[in-house]
Amino acid sequence: MQGLMIMRNISPAIIFVFVLTFAFVHESSAQNSPQDYVNAHNAARSQVRVGPITWDATVAAFAQNYANQRKGDCRLVHSGGRYGENIAWSSGDLSGTAAVNLWVAEKADYNYNSNSCAAGRQCGHYTQVVWRNSVRLGCAKVRCNNGGTFITCNYDPPGNYVGQRPY
Repeated sequence: MQGLMIMRNISPAIIFVFVLTFAFVHESSAQNSPQDYVNAHNAARSQVRVGPITWDATVAAFAQNYANQRKGDCRLVHSGGRYGENIAWSSGDLSGTAAVNLWVAEKADYNYNSNSCAAGRQCGHYTQVVWRNSVRLGCAKVRCNNGGTFITCNYDPPGNYVGQRPY
């Protein structure tokens, strides 16, 4: 009964602000958590019977450090680091899951038998996502000064070695 008394004394405006705040925080972090990145990668990997990838704090720290460097210009420039890497950019707010899905969409342009991309198409982002030996993942997202979004995922060990199939 005492709990009900407390609820009755809370102003409807306060409840509205709480609900609005919760919705904003929930929406802004939607599909950007480490588990969201891992799940999106593992969904693609399981389609081709590749074992799961796991989140790695060291790889994630590298990704975050590099993403922070891109805040000023949001340019699609690779880090040149020791990890495999996929990067994405959007002029608006792109979720981490949406970025992974963009890379995975390249599957349609990958031919396993010839281990090559369709003529004039890219598929290296996809092959990195499903690279069997890449077992540790770290990703980061930043909103750039120009309002865009920069996302990077790094893979350890790296993949996409010439002449080798991803799986």
